[in-house]
Amino acid sequence: LSVGAWEDRAILARLKEKLQTEEGRLVLRIEQEDWKSLPGCLIQFTQVQEWQIHRTGLQKIPQFISSFQNLIVLDLSRNGVSAIPKPIGQLTRLKELLLSYNRIESVPEDLSGCESLERLELAMNRDLSELPDQVLTTDQLQTRYRSETRMERLHTLWLQRNELQRLPENIVRMQNLTTLVLSSNRLSDIPPLMEDMSKLRFVNFRDNPLSLEVTLREGEEEEEEEDRELFGREFMQLYIQEARKRAHAFLNIHRANSLHHSL
Repeated sequence: LSVGAWEDRAILARLKEKLQTEEGRLVLRIEQEDWKSLPGCLIQFTQVQEWQIHRTGLQKIPQFISSFQNLIVLDLSRNGVSAIPKPIGQLTRLKELLLSYNRIESVPEDLSGCESLERLELAMNRDLSELPDQVLTTDQLQTRYRSETRMERLHTLWLQRNELQRLPENIVRMQNLTTLVLSSNRLSDIPPLMEDMSKLRFVNFRDNPLSLEVTLREGEEEEEEEDRELFGREFMQLYIQEARKRAHAFLNIHRANSLHHSL
């Protein structure tokens, strides 16, 4: 056997040691070891249902990730990953994609192909400044009578401590979203249609440079949670109402000025 073949065997044996069954799932678990890249021979383990790879210095998700059609959970948090490869959108059974504390710079539209995705965590990716509209919008293959919302099962979205400057207007299409964490970004506004997101139970806009200053009135009783809804759902509703009032007031002033000039 060549040196390369022996090396592959050694890596394969090392990887086999990282496989374990947890709660009935076959899990690849690598923690606090040096794996800046994942070897091609990993493709021999496509039956794996969950990747748990943390603090390894991993810099790249391999393109062959699409071969892991049984993946339910892909947890690569606390690494050095800078990009989400397009083939990840072929993982139609994936329920959880956890990429917090990495160096993700952008989110590909292809991610919308993960039709079973329920939880997406992208917190603390300091170079992430925008989300593409197409990830959250309706399927391109629309008919006159039917349109499918992409990633319609998504219920939890963590986006805190990034550089997001705006939210896609069509985030409102994610009607099953119950948790949306947006604290410590660079958001200047809240899309008005978000008030129609009836299932949204927890949302946090804390530490964003929002263009309007809105303060909730204190309740008669102190809330149990310190954060209360200070920058949560109640705050969001009030902010949207205030923005609408100001827009109407501005429009009325503009109309009055126009009328004055026409006389």
